[in-house]
Amino acid sequence: MQTRNLVNRQVVLKERPLGIPQASHFDIRTAPVPEPKEGEVLVRNLYLSVDPAMRGWVNAAANYSDPVAIGEVMRSFAAGRVVASRNPRYPEGSLVMGMLGWQDYALTDGQAIRRRVLETDLPLSLSLGVLGLNGVTAYFALNVCGEPQAGQTVVVSTAAGAVGSVVGQLARHQGCRAVGIAGGQAKTRLCVEEFGFDAAVDYHSPELAQALAAACPAGVDVYFDNTAGRISDTVIPLINRHARIVICGTASVASWDPWPAGPRVERHLLNKAARMQGFLVWDYEHRYEEAVAALAPLVREGKLRFREEILDGIEAAPGSIADLYQGKNMGKRLIRLEDA
Repeated sequence: MQTRNLVNRQVVLKERPLGIPQASHFDIRTAPVPEPKEGEVLVRNLYLSVDPAMRGWVNAAANYSDPVAIGEVMRSFAAGRVVASRNPRYPEGSLVMGMLGWQDYALTDGQAIRRRVLETDLPLSLSLGVLGLNGVTAYFALNVCGEPQAGQTVVVSTAAGAVGSVVGQLARHQGCRAVGIAGGQAKTRLCVEEFGFDAAVDYHSPELAQALAAACPAGVDVYFDNTAGRISDTVIPLINRHARIVICGTASVASWDPWPAGPRVERHLLNKAARMQGFLVWDYEHRYEEAVAALAPLVREGKLRFREEILDGIEAAPGSIADLYQGKNMGKRLIRLEDA
């Protein structure tokens, strides 16, 4: 493929936010598309991912990875097709996904590619959702950290989301009672009617504590925590002896500067001999294919349901993160580029 005269639109970080990034923190610039050198691959991105973790990637606060630099292309997962290659691992025409950024074209030596997408019978977009970061996160966080056992109760916050909905379904497949926490009646219905949770409660309700206790008559054995804050403060008093609490996100906390104060959890953990553990999916990159191999058959058989919310055009990207924290999305959020 000749790249001469091709233009690469790129979303770059214009200024560093304090808290949740808004559209005003980004710019869209254009740059020429380079020819790959020996060992390099040029990927035409077809779908860009939008994930809650992106808030941490652009903030200056301490995080598990270095922040995106001012003027740098926004870090993100993307999926696309190799259109030019001088790397035998990724021949032209290959479908790939990886940390390819919010841009039309990504040039890489292969290090940014997480995997070659082999599930060509399924939509490529799924490699960024239920068969991507979200599904892999749910699979390992629940099974390795949560250690669910048949008959136990698994509570999931942001249960209608791209990760939480998979956690609940996997818990059900393993014979657990799955209880979701979501925002609003539409999302709680989605949890039960589409994703098969046994029960779901609305965190907006003033009766949240009573509703959650009623939904968990035998207490809570596993809590998959995507929110922190008030929601988690309501769940933790219900934990059983030897409960496992998996910290996967802190979506309800808008800023960690200053550090928020809240109820102490130590006494609950001590009295119940419970475990609270943070989860980072990067610790399981070497096992990525294991998760996809387990999840893909469930998707094909209709036993693992998912929702996608697809926005069109790279112009939709800058404001797409903020909406996640306002609960506006109904499913995995993606940006579809014009010729996808």
